[in-house]
Amino acid sequence: MSIPPSPPESRRPKGPMLLRTVEQVRRVFRIVAGFTLLLIGVVMLVTPGPGWLAIFLGLGLLAAEFVWARRLMARIKREGGRVRDAVWASVKIAPKEDSSESNKAT
Repeated sequence: MSIPPSPPESRRPKGPMLLRTVEQVRRVFRIVAGFTLLLIGVVMLVTPGPGWLAIFLGLGLLAAEFVWARRLMARIKREGGRVRDAVWASVKIAPKEDSSESNKAT
């Protein structure tokens, strides 16, 4: 007695199911890569390396999936801009020394 072969269409996933699986794999990859970059960035804040860059890249990947990451990234950008404006304002306000006065012999 022989067993009849199963039909070929039952071996392959259907179109929508395949697309759903690919999207799930991409989502898992984004989440794992995002948390990995975030962790590496935090470590690089205390060791040599571009820590802030890795943190921004990790948050960028996580922001595609999580609202908290999107909010945190927006807050870091906002606060970074505020700090940048404060630093540039203090540089513009600081008086420049006249080079002719600094070269005078006393």
